[in-house]
Amino acid sequence: MAETLLTVENLTKKFEGNTILDGLNLTIQKGEVVVIVGPSGCGKSTFLRCINALEPIQEGTISLQGTPIVYGSKNLAEVRQKIGMVFQSYELFPHLTVLDNIMLAPMKVQKRNKDEVKEEALQLLDRVGLKDKADSFPRQLSGGQKQRVAIVRALCMHPEILLFDEVTAALDPEMVREVLDVMLDLAKQGRTMIIVTHEMQFAKAVADRVIFFDQGHIVEEAAPDEFFEHPKTERAKQFLNVFSFEKVEHHK
Repeated sequence: MAETLLTVENLTKKFEGNTILDGLNLTIQKGEVVVIVGPSGCGKSTFLRCINALEPIQEGTISLQGTPIVYGSKNLAEVRQKIGMVFQSYELFPHLTVLDNIMLAPMKVQKRNKDEVKEEALQLLDRVGLKDKADSFPRQLSGGQKQRVAIVRALCMHPEILLFDEVTAALDPEMVREVLDVMLDLAKQGRTMIIVTHEMQFAKAVADRVIFFDQGHIVEEAAPDEFFEHPKTERAKQFLNVFSFEKVEHHK
């Protein structure tokens, strides 16, 4: 029986009187890759921010390995160490080198040994093909390279679960692949991940389970093949239609 890692019960998030997330229930097993898809503005990114307690919630509970994740709570910093989050905008410190960006939190927050952290950081950079950029600054990197550094920084904290929020949305198409390859590699390693993405082919390749959000609700969830080939709800069918085009015959 798989171990339950994350439990979300009746999660309700309101913002200025609008309900953004409406009574969501979700359980994530250890080693599972869950991909969340849905139209823009349906609450996908807000959901990830609530899991990491970057946003207060109005109702419901979120717990990681049985420990509640509560916005503003005393043990939040401790719980957050188990949650790695990678944002669309990288969030790297511009004045620090790549290596220093990665080493900062493990040393400051987890009080780990500098040499041990450095060795691990360099190994992880090597794995994502960026060991030669260790002494570079963020401004000297491409978008895809910055995003791979942000992933390494999250991994270096030894999180139990990784959250990816539209991490390829700001990238040129050529750079998207290099980031997605790293994420596919993490999935093969058995990492627990929740991924919000618009990359449907990638979602199909990486997911154990696809969850379709619309207007703050979970409308449908299924195995990727089932979801993409045989969506059950009318709303999911409409959404997926946007991504498929009939071949157009050009008449001369």
